[in-house]
Amino acid sequence: MKINQARPIKRRRTKAEIEQLRFQIRDVLEEDHPQSVRHVFYRMTNPRLAEPVEKTDRGYNQVQYQITQMRRDGILPYGWIADATRRGYHVNTFGDRAEFIRRVSGMYRADLWAKALLYCEVWCESRSIAGVIEDDCNELAVSLYPCGGFASITFAFEGAQAINERTYNGVLPAEIIFIGDYDPAGVIIDRSLEKEIRKHVNPNVELYFHRLAITPEQISLYDLPTKPRKASDKRALHVQETVEAEAMPAGLLRRLLRDRIEANLPPNALRIAKIAEESERASLIELAGLIDG
Repeated sequence: MKINQARPIKRRRTKAEIEQLRFQIRDVLEEDHPQSVRHVFYRMTNPRLAEPVEKTDRGYNQVQYQITQMRRDGILPYGWIADATRRGYHVNTFGDRAEFIRRVSGMYRADLWAKALLYCEVWCESRSIAGVIEDDCNELAVSLYPCGGFASITFAFEGAQAINERTYNGVLPAEIIFIGDYDPAGVIIDRSLEKEIRKHVNPNVELYFHRLAITPEQISLYDLPTKPRKASDKRALHVQETVEAEAMPAGLLRRLLRDRIEANLPPNALRIAKIAEESERASLIELAGLIDG
């Protein structure tokens, strides 16, 4: 979908128009969260909305500002916005053995993939996307690699070593699921990443590389907003209209990702794992009580 403004751009919104924009933001996030600011921005560029924003930096700044104010005013929960671009680094300490066991008991995870016939992991072009899909990757116990554009040689090498280890150097096949922009750089990044990883993966590993999003078919199927390519960019000349990965609604992206991952899992693997986790965590809490006693 190419963005066409339904009316002339105003320099300043009225109070009523700001309230309408805030209502739209709240409605989108209430329906599906967490989302990145850029995800919400793309939803707000829909010309069919009562109060659309420009598909420009100015429009993005307006959405970002309103989200910030709404969070500070208590209108939006802080957890509804994902931001994986900034993280703190922490050191965990414990008062004694019992406290350690209690606190780490919640981290116990059963192995969903113990009986799977394939190793699976997710790579994405941006940290913004990583923040949106991180919870799903955690729940389904798949590794997530946000490469931030073209991956460094070191990052690709480390990823390849993990594939070697998790596939037992080729006993299992492996699938990399990739999410990236559809633009002159984005359609090259995944091929560059695949090429670099294959240099370091054990030759016995049967490696599959699947681009989950964004694809030309999805742009048409989901009516995703596009913008013209930069005339100065001479890469991938077949890409005439570009789409950022954040232009795909976050809920739809997560659903496509979960469907792809779960197709590689044994039937009911997640349900069975959760039952096992509850039992094992209870045993750990009981052990902590015995140490205290």
